[in-house]
Amino acid sequence: MNELIHIYSKLLSMIPALSIGIVVFLTFIFISWIIKRTVTTRIKPKTKNPLLAVFIGKIIALTITITGLVFFLNIIGLSSIAKHIMAGAGITTFIIGFAFKDIGENFLSGILMAFKSPFKIGDLIEIGGITGYVNELNMRDSVIKTLDGKDVFIPNSQILKAPLFNYTIDGYLRYEFTVGVDYTTNLTMAINIINTTLSNFSEVLQGDKKPVVVVNELAASTVNINILYWIDTFEAKSKAFHLVIKSKIMISLIEALGKNNIYLPANIVEVKNYSNEHINITAGN
Repeated sequence: MNELIHIYSKLLSMIPALSIGIVVFLTFIFISWIIKRTVTTRIKPKTKNPLLAVFIGKIIALTITITGLVFFLNIIGLSSIAKHIMAGAGITTFIIGFAFKDIGENFLSGILMAFKSPFKIGDLIEIGGITGYVNELNMRDSVIKTLDGKDVFIPNSQILKAPLFNYTIDGYLRYEFTVGVDYTTNLTMAINIINTTLSNFSEVLQGDKKPVVVVNELAASTVNINILYWIDTFEAKSKAFHLVIKSKIMISLIEALGKNNIYLPANIVEVKNYSNEHINITAGN
């Protein structure tokens, strides 16, 4: 009974200090939240990588919160516990890091990406067979919107480990397709017609990024001409927009070549008769 009374008396004596400690701790948490929000909001517009702003904001908030916890323990008379907590932080970090190895790996990868990211929001990338536009950059993962509208969450550790293709990092993207013409075609004239047609499209870049039109292959039925051209992805990053341009170019080329009596033949099949017998050929319906 005496022990209960002693404990009760001790708790009563701790109430003022406990109240002050809680107020101090909550004040530190509130301040950390305000500073985190302010820092993140001000840094984001000044950096191309929003992860950097988020990382700096979280580090500042965590530091202020831990400081508040230490103040709280000291105020309520548990300074020894505060020292033990600080002393055991290394061991605790090791244990938690081992238990949550994958999460920690992704988080550390997020920190690295915060300072040097291979892409930014809106870039068209390809990684691990997944192609799409970067929608979100988080400390643990990055969200990719595929060309068919799926949202894919890719762990940051995989992004750093796997080969990554960024198609829009410098604002230029190259497209290509092949046109097969008959062997009797005047190839020089065909190439000139193709170049003239491409120059009619304002979306197709000229100068250093001008189109390249070359004979690529002597196939069984056609001479294949390879057409390569560049577009500026800063003007329009939509994949649908790029495909519409490609479709318009191909339609214009077919019409231009047809007007000059240059046609795109189908596969030619050669039939050899070794028996010297007459072969009846009937046209199909």
